[in-house]
Amino acid sequence: MPPNRADGALRVALLEDDAMLRERILLPGLANFGFAVVGTETAAALHHHLNTQTVDMVVLDVGLPDQDGFTVARNVRAAYPEIGIVMLTGRGATPDRVRGLSEGADAYLSKPVEIELLAATLHSLARRLRDPASSAPPKRWQLDGNGWCLVSPKGINVALTRTERRVIERMVATAGELVTREQLIATLTDNVYDFDAHRLESLIYRLRRKVADACGEPLPLAAVHGEGYVFNAG
Repeated sequence: MPPNRADGALRVALLEDDAMLRERILLPGLANFGFAVVGTETAAALHHHLNTQTVDMVVLDVGLPDQDGFTVARNVRAAYPEIGIVMLTGRGATPDRVRGLSEGADAYLSKPVEIELLAATLHSLARRLRDPASSAPPKRWQLDGNGWCLVSPKGINVALTRTERRVIERMVATAGELVTREQLIATLTDNVYDFDAHRLESLIYRLRRKVADACGEPLPLAAVHGEGYVFNAG
């Protein structure tokens, strides 16, 4: 089944035997970017999960206690050809990358990896899985189908956190119209009177930098002095 859930959460199975990395960094980090992620620490546990649950994508390490990740990738690809596979490992040499991709991985990332890069990679892979025949970039800024990724006119994905998503959803839905600071704050909290407006400004600043770094072009968000913002989707 292609990754296109009604609630927008892509289902990810994470295979990582480093408990601290898995539980404290990768699982909460991916959850913050909107993924429904389940962690496993052995190949056997991963295969059991795949046999009993529907999964859109798998993120796996190479060095595992019961089976190497290359073999896992090959077996998952053979048994579940519709599932996306991202290898995340400390083995970043070119021969390892070539082997990983040859064994069935769709993407190969080296540790340490920023959560935003991993999230963007998963979103990009999900788009290809949903519509492999569509390679043309969008003509305007838009949210991806699951709402957790901003896509530039050049087709570059910018993965969004939960708070970033709320702001961008509001701006995209009313593209070309003024959205006041008060309206944006109301999308972030129910306690609008206790919310520090500087938090919104900091969030917008980080979003601008994030989009510029990822896309090489500015976020089309124009500030209206003393009032709010206008999003120009293009």
